[in-house]
Amino acid sequence: MMMPGVNMKTNTNVMLPLGVIIYALLAFAASEIILVFHSDMLLIGSFRIPPIWMGTHFLLLGFAVMVVMGAMYQLVPVAFLTPIWNQTFGFVQFVVTIIGFTSLTVLLGIAPDKAIYGGIITILGILMFLVQMLLTIVKQENKNIMTTFVISALVCFLLTVFAGFLLAWNLAFGTLEMHQSIFNSHLAFGITGWFSLVIFAFSYKLVPMFSLSHGFSMKGAKPAFFTYIIGLLILISAFWLHSLTIQTIGWLLLFVGYSFFITDVWEILKKRLRRKLDKPFSFSILAIFIGFAIHFIALLLSLFNITNATIWSWIIFLYIVGWIIFSILGYLYKIVPFLWWTHKYSDRIGKEKVPTMGEMINEKLSVVLFTLFIVSILLLITGVLLQFGVVVFMSQFLLAGTTVAYVISIIKVLFV
Repeated sequence: MMMPGVNMKTNTNVMLPLGVIIYALLAFAASEIILVFHSDMLLIGSFRIPPIWMGTHFLLLGFAVMVVMGAMYQLVPVAFLTPIWNQTFGFVQFVVTIIGFTSLTVLLGIAPDKAIYGGIITILGILMFLVQMLLTIVKQENKNIMTTFVISALVCFLLTVFAGFLLAWNLAFGTLEMHQSIFNSHLAFGITGWFSLVIFAFSYKLVPMFSLSHGFSMKGAKPAFFTYIIGLLILISAFWLHSLTIQTIGWLLLFVGYSFFITDVWEILKKRLRRKLDKPFSFSILAIFIGFAIHFIALLLSLFNITNATIWSWIIFLYIVGWIIFSILGYLYKIVPFLWWTHKYSDRIGKEKVPTMGEMINEKLSVVLFTLFIVSILLLITGVLLQFGVVVFMSQFLLAGTTVAYVISIIKVLFV
């Protein structure tokens, strides 16, 4: 049954967010399968080669970005109490974005000098999404801190795309200087700006929803936002000024901002009515604490002026997987059943027997899957640290198999 006080019913055609999410799940499986065949590059910490670019962009663009897009089509109307601006435009944007993401990602893997053409279509699809979201959000009557988080995340998304286009331009024509600064800014705006801010925003909505919490203050939300944003801007300025001192200040402020956020999450969980949390939701909470640890490690590395590229590449990898991807995996395991149950059964309650939420998801399977995700990442890190190629390959193979099983388990919900 639905949680008391939670209304996920909107006027959004459920096929729009679900279509986006299904594509994302397929891209997720593709990314991990690609990385299996290039585990030797992971072993030596070589992330900046075409096959790894392809796998990474299927993971970040095809999976993570598309999941966020799909979730926003459903959650923005719920959180902001305003309908999506134009659903027909949304379906067109979905098709354009799929073409753009797929062509850009494949070209990065097989013909990087041609990736700019896929990048142009990608930019068009993303700009259409940004227009959709901004024209939806401006209709919100009472703006709040969550609005600020989401709008800032969208701005960071736009800047990520712009920096990515400059990188693609350089691969094609090689006319721009400061390539490394652009690359670092692309990463920071994308994973630290766009993804982190949007996860912050919707965690303030989803954590209370899934834990049935009441009476919390969210007093850390504003300082979390301003400290994190200032830290992000300072960090990016350090990339252009080539200053380790400024970079350390940026990481310090990012850590402080994240600390405000995690303090709010902790307060929300302490005031929950549901004493036993669902396993998929617990996985997202674990990801929040992993994110906190990674912010702290990054701050320590910066404080001690550790600039080894391989070490920082793995910090970025753990940031993406442990914080961003794990958060999305946990939330998605809850969001898709909510979407489908609300679409198919919410109007039939009291008229006929309908399945409960627990019957739509296999919680025992989720424990196995999330455990395997954690084990495979730990094995991958161990294999790299000890330079055991077999362990790296087997861990990546396990990760790919777990990913495929996760995708199948989510898609099976649509047949309940």
